[in-house]
Amino acid sequence: MRLKQFSVIASWLLLLVLSGSVASAQDKAPDWLTRAASTSVPSYDVQGVPAVQLLNEESVTISNDGTVLRTVRRALKVLERGGREEAIARVIYQTDSDKVRSLSAWLIKKGVTKEYGKKEVVDIALTDNDLYNEARSRFISAEEEADAGDVFGFESTLEEKTIFSQFTFAFQYDIPSIQSRFSLTMPTGWKAESVVFNATGVTPSINGSNYVWEMRDLKPIPPEPAAPEWTSLAPRLSVSVFPTASTGGLRTFASWNEVAKWMAEIEDPQANVNDALAAKAQDLVKGLSTEHERIRAISRYVQAIQYISIQVGVGRGGGYTPRLATDVFSRSYGDCKDKANLMRAMLKVLKIDSYLVSITADDPMYVRPEWPSPHQFNHCIIAIKVSDATQSPAVVTHSSLGRLLIFDPTDPYTPLDDLPMDEQGSWALIDHRDTTELTRMPVMPASTNRVERTIQATLSPFGEVSGNVFERSLGQSARFERSRRKRVSEADYKIIIDRWISRGAAGATTTKIEASDDHQDGKFDLRVDFAAPRYGQLMQGQLMVFKPAIIGRLDRLSFKDGKRHSPYMIEATSYSERAEISLPVGFKVDEMPESSKVSTEFGTYSVDYKVEGGKLIFSRSLTLNRAAVPIEKYDTVKSFFGRVHAAEQSPVVLLKQ
Repeated sequence: MRLKQFSVIASWLLLLVLSGSVASAQDKAPDWLTRAASTSVPSYDVQGVPAVQLLNEESVTISNDGTVLRTVRRALKVLERGGREEAIARVIYQTDSDKVRSLSAWLIKKGVTKEYGKKEVVDIALTDNDLYNEARSRFISAEEEADAGDVFGFESTLEEKTIFSQFTFAFQYDIPSIQSRFSLTMPTGWKAESVVFNATGVTPSINGSNYVWEMRDLKPIPPEPAAPEWTSLAPRLSVSVFPTASTGGLRTFASWNEVAKWMAEIEDPQANVNDALAAKAQDLVKGLSTEHERIRAISRYVQAIQYISIQVGVGRGGGYTPRLATDVFSRSYGDCKDKANLMRAMLKVLKIDSYLVSITADDPMYVRPEWPSPHQFNHCIIAIKVSDATQSPAVVTHSSLGRLLIFDPTDPYTPLDDLPMDEQGSWALIDHRDTTELTRMPVMPASTNRVERTIQATLSPFGEVSGNVFERSLGQSARFERSRRKRVSEADYKIIIDRWISRGAAGATTTKIEASDDHQDGKFDLRVDFAAPRYGQLMQGQLMVFKPAIIGRLDRLSFKDGKRHSPYMIEATSYSERAEISLPVGFKVDEMPESSKVSTEFGTYSVDYKVEGGKLIFSRSLTLNRAAVPIEKYDTVKSFFGRVHAAEQSPVVLLKQ
């Protein structure tokens, strides 16, 4: 009996040992991840670093037929609880041309490894605003399980069939990276050329047809007010591969002219016209005589076309090819390149030449002239050839095509003669066969992006202030107000305005809000009636103290104490205000701030005070020039806006007579 019991116990123990061995084998981290996990993490001179990338490695192998095999290995350590969101393994692929061979991930928590495999893989569309898109994302998330001190790593292998022979690699994102490496292996005889942006001195080590670029100890890119996008700060690699003449089915680009020719080649045939489209174009401009009026009529129609994206054949260049203009017209929807192409076709009916423009939205500093590649672009707009009769701040002069009016048909809030802020000043490509270089997009002057405000207010003997404010926004300031008004309900919009008014006058309430949008002329008007009890502070029944700057500006610049790590970005804008404040009966001005003016290389500010006919006339104006203020001049920026803030907080003292 005892022997039998012992035998059973021994069997269970053996089973547990074997089970433990199996589990241990299944949940063992690969050697590369184990080595990365042992890396010592340095301390950083910024607060709130959520995670650190221990290893960021990408290996690309190209075969003679152009097939690309891409292997990615990444390992990171979570430093703070907020870094859990970095614990995601992701591979992006095209369903028509790519194949995900493998995707595995591991989480090392207090020396114990958990492996994630096929059961944990989720496959979703890459973007949720496209009706159909062949680009998908396959990922594994350990976000819920990861915590501070844990190490997460993943490995993916992707087989790609693509027509392009260009590659990009981000050495880091916003978090620090201890070791980043990109390796490229090509068939014998092939060559590679590279450029590294946002870093210097990074050259490849070359062994035959194998190239390796590596960077180490990259510091974090902390979030800062008015900072450039991290994509313009983090080091990134761009590589062009050139096959031998007899091998490889890949498309190469050695110059911007080659890119422009290819873009024109796939775009020009798509601007077709039929009778229905031509009739609509003619109907839209009926009765309009000037070139500018006719272009504006077409622009308003195309802007109203619904934005829907259907991306197919991206791996074969389909992502750059607009649909036939007649199809977009008949279906009344399309993406950015479809809308720009439809506008091009309609203008062609009117004998007005135009060209599609390849550009990058969201980061005007991203595109660089040093690397000729369509991969630098993610958006499409239009350039319209105009005569000298059309005067607009959105006109640029092209070396061979002449005067071009730049317009974004996709942005529903920015009218003709203006350009979204994140596209201004960007390098872009005019997609014409004769183009040989990039064109700098226009930057709207501060005078076109402005806010004009007038205030009529009355101050009672008890300190209550009541009155009305009229504010007219123009340019991108109007775009901001227009988009905000259309995106929220009437009730939510009232809350926004109430908060704005009460920022300057505590406890203020609004009794009437009227918004009026003149989209065609780029204006947005706002009228508000308001009242604030106890705005003026009574002191011993003899003095009343109040700030003439009753209403704060809608836009507020913010600053951060401590060392600055990136340039301070200032957008061109102007603001002016005239406030007439009727003074309470029985009071006179006892003390009033002096008028002043502050000027710097990036902006000017002036404030003026005077008393006329029982009213305090308070005027202020601010003009800012577009600038990327370098780190060493950050204190100058802080000082300038500090003086502006101090001037606007200066009080007026009234004395009871």
